[in-house]
Amino acid sequence: MTTPSGTLPGILRPTFRLLPGLALAVGLGLLGLWLAELPWLARWQLSALTCAIVLGLLVGNLLGAHLPARLAPGLHVSQRQLLRAGVVLYGLRLSFQDIAAIGAAGLLVDVVVVVSTLMLGTWAGRRWFGLDRHTAMLTAAGSAICGAAAVLAVERVLRADPSKVAIAVATVVLFGTFNIFLYPMLYPHLGLDPAAFGLYAGATVHEVAQVVAVGSAVSPETADAAVIVKLTRVLLLVPVLLVLGWQEAREGGERAMVIPWFALGFLAVVALNSVIQLPGPWRAALLTLDTLLLATAMAALGVETRIAKLRALGPRPLLLAGVLFLWLSVGGYLLVRAVT
Repeated sequence: MTTPSGTLPGILRPTFRLLPGLALAVGLGLLGLWLAELPWLARWQLSALTCAIVLGLLVGNLLGAHLPARLAPGLHVSQRQLLRAGVVLYGLRLSFQDIAAIGAAGLLVDVVVVVSTLMLGTWAGRRWFGLDRHTAMLTAAGSAICGAAAVLAVERVLRADPSKVAIAVATVVLFGTFNIFLYPMLYPHLGLDPAAFGLYAGATVHEVAQVVAVGSAVSPETADAAVIVKLTRVLLLVPVLLVLGWQEAREGGERAMVIPWFALGFLAVVALNSVIQLPGPWRAALLTLDTLLLATAMAALGVETRIAKLRALGPRPLLLAGVLFLWLSVGGYLLVRAVT
């Protein structure tokens, strides 16, 4: 018996093609969430996103020659559609009330830090270290805004090679983890009160989890202030993506601007979160789903990244990230002292 064209099996066939790759990426993402909760890893503040991309790299490089081609469609969807959904849901972590709470000084510090770090990273990456534009911008975005999540979001606009994404994420993990130990040791010698130190940490530390670790080492109040400042930095991802979309259209000779609609979705969720109080269990479930979506995208990128490509990039992205780390630590401190 033949199946008429357009019947249910025919409609579902493209979806079935995605299942193998999606299953692998989601499985690695779930494993990343589990690993991040283990006490001996939690002490290092390694996020689920970091664990997921490491798992993906291991699978892709140890089993790459044996992985079936049918995984590709699902891995590509994980890197694109699931990533965009994850960025949109990330808005549940912030509200406009949070932004108002940090005041004009905190907002000014965030804006100056993000803009200056992006400009320095893009310029120095190309002029000093001879990096290609995508590698320089991904590394700068990870340092300037919100670590791995920013790298993933910017990659969606630039359509960069997965190896460049992986090296940018690696720099964020390295220097952000170093901050966890450095900032609490510096705190007694900086001449900042707990609130000002929270502003400093939130404006200059790479990942949200790392900001929590740094602030908590001083006091709960410092941690709260630091996280609010950090999440306000995250909101600046929206104008950055819009500017990048415009640049990509201009440099690519396209008439229409590349609009990252998922960034506008992120902004809409922030607005919704500002006016609607979700029940605690719902919010917790959505935040877990968000982390899983981003971890799944990370895992998919890792599977398609080869160590040989990372080696080909050499130490230059790491050197650029080191320059940005010094700028954030020293320049950010001077800026906070100036406004407080």
